Amino acid sequence: MSAAGSRRDAYLQALGIDRWVPRAHGGGAPAAAAAPPAPSPAVPPAPLAAAAPVPRAAAGPACDLAARWEALRTQVATCTRCALHQTRTQGVFGVGPERVDWLVIGEAPGAEEDRRGEPFVGAAGQLLDAMLRAIGLDRKSNVYIANVLKSRPPGNRDPKPEEVAACLPYLQAQIELLRPKLMLAVGRIAAQSLLGTDAPLGRLRGEVHRFGDTPLVVTYHPAYLLRTPAEKRKAWEDLKFARSVYQQLIQGRALDGHRT
Repeated sequence: MSAAGSRRDAYLQALGIDRWVPRAHGGGAPAAAAAPPAPSPAVPPAPLAAAAPVPRAAAGPACDLAARWEALRTQVATCTRCALHQTRTQGVFGVGPERVDWLVIGEAPGAEEDRRGEPFVGAAGQLLDAMLRAIGLDRKSNVYIANVLKSRPPGNRDPKPEEVAACLPYLQAQIELLRPKLMLAVGRIAAQSLLGTDAPLGRLRGEVHRFGDTPLVVTYHPAYLLRTPAEKRKAWEDLKFARSVYQQLIQGRALDGHRT
């Protein structure tokens, strides 16, 4: 077994998921693959209340990528666009390399994220890291992790529509800088906020959606999986689907709109 396969098995064990081993085929040739289904219709982001655009640093030799990131980070740290700035400890910007193919989006920081200034830490963050490593991703090298909201809602309540509207331009600016090939929305709130829908998570899974021009796949929030470990197998199916979508993207193939 390869080193990558061994690592994957270790993280699947951490998720509580048995490794699937395909049966050997008989003497005949394998059946031809079925034609891929047509892509699902693109789902546009919700028409949210207008918010002032995030100021953009001027392009050109005097303003490189790192400077644009730093300017955006400063804007988030000093943001007063909604009332959440009055109760937060700090803005939680995001973590990961500044140019990646994968972007993972949650809903909002929790208490530990608010204290440490990094998204997805604690038990839920450890599970998310295990989920991502199972498909070859790591926040230190090839995936960026952020939230729809940069400030923690009091008591970890659901974000309000006006808070999403105020904060979404920051995420859009991050996407412009990152240029990800694929977004993975974790949890109902993140998925509904990004896709502008009130559809339940179960109906959003297994489909290729879009946020602007970027393909987006939906799965469960790791905090939910900690409370409901029986759903981890479904989350693994979502991750495999996201990986297959990414492979289609980098190979320049037409996207399958549905998981088969």
